[in-house]
Amino acid sequence: MHKSSRIYVAGHRGLVGGALLRILQQRGYENLIARSSAEVDLRDRAAVRRLFEEEKPEYLFIAAAKVGGIWANHTRPVDFLADNLLIQTHLLLEAQAADLKKVMFFGSSCIYPKFAPQPISEQSLLSSALEPTNEWYAIAKIAGIKLGQALRRQQGMKVVSVMPTNLYGPGDNFDLESSHVVPALLRKVHEAKKAGQASVSVWGTGTPRRELMHVDDLAAAALFLMESYDEEGIINVGTGEDISIRQLAELIAKVVGYQGELSFDPSKPDGTPRKLLDVGKLHALGWRHGISLPEGLASVYDWYLQHEAR
Repeated sequence: MHKSSRIYVAGHRGLVGGALLRILQQRGYENLIARSSAEVDLRDRAAVRRLFEEEKPEYLFIAAAKVGGIWANHTRPVDFLADNLLIQTHLLLEAQAADLKKVMFFGSSCIYPKFAPQPISEQSLLSSALEPTNEWYAIAKIAGIKLGQALRRQQGMKVVSVMPTNLYGPGDNFDLESSHVVPALLRKVHEAKKAGQASVSVWGTGTPRRELMHVDDLAAAALFLMESYDEEGIINVGTGEDISIRQLAELIAKVVGYQGELSFDPSKPDGTPRKLLDVGKLHALGWRHGISLPEGLASVYDWYLQHEAR
């Protein structure tokens, strides 16, 4: 990509898309295309076609998606399956029709089987059953990966699919009913501190382990891969390090300055027991993450404090 290339970031108001837009702007890319869902409904193929005809993008990052945590996936399966299938299919097919130079599709580590060998290699995809608590989202993402691979095989289109680990960062969703683990815990612990509560309830047993990556690191990896990676096979993007939910909750309590007790509720679902990505393929290309978990959590908490009133 050149600094003058026309680059469309689909989903620029989301966690990943926002980080991509920030890093592209910081690195001096001049022709960035961003449209909100109010401006262009990506579930409407005709609207997507008009966007491509009017803006004529050369490169596309597909970060637009319906996302959420365990509860959201459990209660709104139609939204997570149908909306994501429509969004990614329309973007990929219209990108092919417009003959874009390259497209990056963002999958997720949740596409992998529930009991995949750890750390999870790219070859684990479709090797056994998915985690039931997020299978609707995972199936949609797998379909997007396969459509990208099919377009490469049949049409010669340059589509690469990256599989980020669990992400957190500024601009995250802090809604307690639909958020992922880091923003949910940050908010719960912060509100318990403000209210002077003696304890905070944490979903599950605290034993599952999660790999967590700051979204700015993902954005940096995405730009690196857009320039240096061009294969049909998916590629994992993560830190190669994980932490238990109990340890994460304790770390967040330390960052927030909360002195109360953390109580774990085993009646609530744990989700996948462990989810650590094998990032050997990424490391072999020469890229590694740069933001430590304590540093990243502290920066996100600062961001949350600045935006809490909203």
